[in-house]
Amino acid sequence: MSEDTETDYRERWERRYRQGPDAASGAARVLTENAHLLPAAGQALDLACGLGANALFMARRGLHTQAWDWSREAVRRLEAAAQGLTLTAQVRDVVQAPPEPRSFDVVVVSRFLERGLLPALANALRPGGLLFYQTFTRERVDDTGPNRPQFRLAENELLERFRTLRVLVYREEGRVGDCRRGFRNEALLVAHRPPAP
Repeated sequence: MSEDTETDYRERWERRYRQGPDAASGAARVLTENAHLLPAAGQALDLACGLGANALFMARRGLHTQAWDWSREAVRRLEAAAQGLTLTAQVRDVVQAPPEPRSFDVVVVSRFLERGLLPALANALRPGGLLFYQTFTRERVDDTGPNRPQFRLAENELLERFRTLRVLVYREEGRVGDCRRGFRNEALLVAHRPPAP
């Protein structure tokens, strides 16, 4: 991506965050439907957090939460929404500065895909840690999500990419059955790094 194109791309996201709804629009389905798997305490990361709905959800459940995004506007709005919570929001290029190995008990990623970062996400989990991941798939029933295929998952790709972890939950319905119902256009995964023996 050229510098001009990257600048334009960033500005589009800043504009989207300035004009868009706040984080009250809700945490990702992978997190809300599987919240019973979250630990009672620990360090959590909402990576590429946007307006931080996932971060707010985890912080309200008592997790010490970090939220990283490259958008200054998104981080500014999240900081305003996080008053009184143990939540630290940070402007950070997560591709250039991924999480350190074994630094989090929970990592959440929703609607963001950078394949080169995926090994670092698995390695960021402490023993017993959980990864919650949800993003768009190439097999879809409508035009929801990004147009470029490189920002969409291939069939069963999350299962392949995180095979070093124990899969607890996986859902990817594609175009099977009644496409007017169910969970379409995305895949979700909850995976666990087993505790050390």
